[in-house]
Amino acid sequence: MATPSLAIIGTGHIGRALALNLTKGNRPVSIAARDITKAQKLAAEAGPLARAVPMAEAVKTAEIVIPAIGFSEIAGFLKTYADDLRGKIIVDPSNPIAPDGKGGFVKVIGAHESAGEYNASFLPAGAKLVKALGTLAAGTLLAASGQTPDPAVLFYASDDRSVEPAIEELLRDTGFDPVRIGGLDQSIRLEVFGELHEFGALGRTVTKAEAAA
Repeated sequence: MATPSLAIIGTGHIGRALALNLTKGNRPVSIAARDITKAQKLAAEAGPLARAVPMAEAVKTAEIVIPAIGFSEIAGFLKTYADDLRGKIIVDPSNPIAPDGKGGFVKVIGAHESAGEYNASFLPAGAKLVKALGTLAAGTLLAASGQTPDPAVLFYASDDRSVEPAIEELLRDTGFDPVRIGGLDQSIRLEVFGELHEFGALGRTVTKAEAAA
């Protein structure tokens, strides 16, 4: 089966880390942002496997779309590009947080609610949401990518088991071992303050053996 085409939306810390890791893993990526010059700058940094494209083109042509943008922007993104996102895989790395003014973060949705389930409620017909790529800070994503001899884990959650081959290939190309934890009702465990997040109970990267222990 051919490797699905991939677009990263956003050039912030997470978008940059993903672009650099994926191209290091020999995965071609399209990069888009509201400001095309920022996408061009990141594509130049990521190398010849990356290309900057307009937002509409990225969404229309990619089979997997990663909106590496703030939680507050994702619902609007899904609504705006609904027609072109039908039937596609959407990988959601967002965390539903905002600065608390004291150097930390505060959750911006209910204590028992998750960004994964919230954002899934805005999916267009046939689209499949996967909660992934948001359990580690950008610096950790870069530093832990390609860890040897045992790769670090990236956890993911999705209701649709048919996406597993594509998602696990994506996570491996990012330089990590994929571990599915269940459906989107488990998303809260993967978000800030959750038990499997770097800024939650887990507090660090783990290998697959450690995750299974």
